Amino acid sequence: MSGRELVELTLAEARRRLAAREISARQLVEAHLEAMARHRALNAFVTETPDRALEMAAESDRRLAAGEARPLEGIPLAVKDLFCTADVRTTAGSRILHDFVPPYESTVTRRLWEAGAVLLGKTNLDEFAMGSANVTSWFGPVVNPWTPPGEEPGRVPGGSSGGSAAAVAARLCLGATGTDTGGSIRQPAAFCGIVGLKPTYGRCSRWGIVAFASSLDQAGPMARTVEDCAILLETMAGYDPRDSTSADVPVEPWSRRLDAGIRGLRVGVPREYRIDGMPEAVERLWAAGADWLRARGAEVVEISLPHTPYALPTYYIVAPAEASSNLARYDGMRFGLRVEGRDLTETYMKTRGEGFGREVRRRILIGTYALSAGYYDAYYLKAQKVRRKIADDFRAAFETVDAVLTPAAPGAAFRIGERMDDPVAMYLNDVFTVPASLAGLPAIAVPAGLDGEGLPLGLQVIGRPWDETTVLRVAHALEEAADFRARPPRLVEDGA
Repeated sequence: MSGRELVELTLAEARRRLAAREISARQLVEAHLEAMARHRALNAFVTETPDRALEMAAESDRRLAAGEARPLEGIPLAVKDLFCTADVRTTAGSRILHDFVPPYESTVTRRLWEAGAVLLGKTNLDEFAMGSANVTSWFGPVVNPWTPPGEEPGRVPGGSSGGSAAAVAARLCLGATGTDTGGSIRQPAAFCGIVGLKPTYGRCSRWGIVAFASSLDQAGPMARTVEDCAILLETMAGYDPRDSTSADVPVEPWSRRLDAGIRGLRVGVPREYRIDGMPEAVERLWAAGADWLRARGAEVVEISLPHTPYALPTYYIVAPAEASSNLARYDGMRFGLRVEGRDLTETYMKTRGEGFGREVRRRILIGTYALSAGYYDAYYLKAQKVRRKIADDFRAAFETVDAVLTPAAPGAAFRIGERMDDPVAMYLNDVFTVPASLAGLPAIAVPAGLDGEGLPLGLQVIGRPWDETTVLRVAHALEEAADFRARPPRLVEDGA
């Protein structure tokens, strides 16, 4: 197979061909390294690791030849640059960590390498995962490979896991890790026409992931198919005693349960997700998704999640409050950027003022205010009470339905530079993803169609806590019905 044919393989297909010795891990890795070189204009990677990738591929080929293959042997992956990787620069997309090289490995990435996966590099992201467009990175914005031909500067890939989403969509890797705090896996997956899964909070360890909002952050897989995400989750998930929020629940063979079908399942469509000004293309796709599920034997019913309108304001109190606490450690004293001042206080101020970007500074200020004396009860404590109400809405809904179907995002990818002066408009990109995050529920985005400009649109499936099995089954049914085969214009132009 040629290099351009190799990058078109899905992760599952590549795994089968590697096991059959039809291709080698080195061939597969070299093909993706070549694709990364061709598409550097996307700015999807902060750090590329070709030497390490070839070394890991050599070890995979040795194991494959010896009959000692591990579950992900020879599979080339990209890692969001929020996961600490031993001896490989980890920046969180920020100037304050632009030269930080961790001496340890995050639990999620360690599990991937122990399963035989290959590290291609670290992907770009919104600074400290704070953003919905991947335009706040110190290393510059990521360009969505779905950008229409001739359009400059291009479309956003979504955020914060936009580098991972763009890399998967552009066939620069077979899969990637992302993190989701309020939609940072699902929204960029929808913008880039790929699959993105946020597992139940506590399903994947947070140890070694640079923290944004600790009660919300969750690692998850991003890939081109539901099956590929299920395969990755089987390795990424699992209890970790080093993470106090990690749950001791079984890791299931999700990839082997996708074909069980959805006949007899009840799927809820929440009336509160019909927001004013939603594009007609999104409305049509949502209706089509419901029809696809009915055609496969599911019952689709309308449900109510009455506290949904309060989800965004609740999130933008809770998340910045936790961020202001987590980011207090970046003071120039122990690691990262240090800008000297005349005394300790000025050193703190200069380091943080020059090290953090505008959006991060904004969220630290909002969070610190919400936690301050006299405002804690009025803002943070009240937000936590509303968060419980949102979780209770889902709990009540899941007494009568098995899953919930919604749009993944309120529209398609917008132009780089749009909405930069209006943070509230930017925050509205998360309107459909934030509720599941606040409730800690598993949710997945699946590409299901194109809008009038030829840009991808996605549908979201939300499930009960720890019920990734049903979420993935419903997502797989949608994937089969949608039969989404469109390819990004950047690949068509490239002849790939």
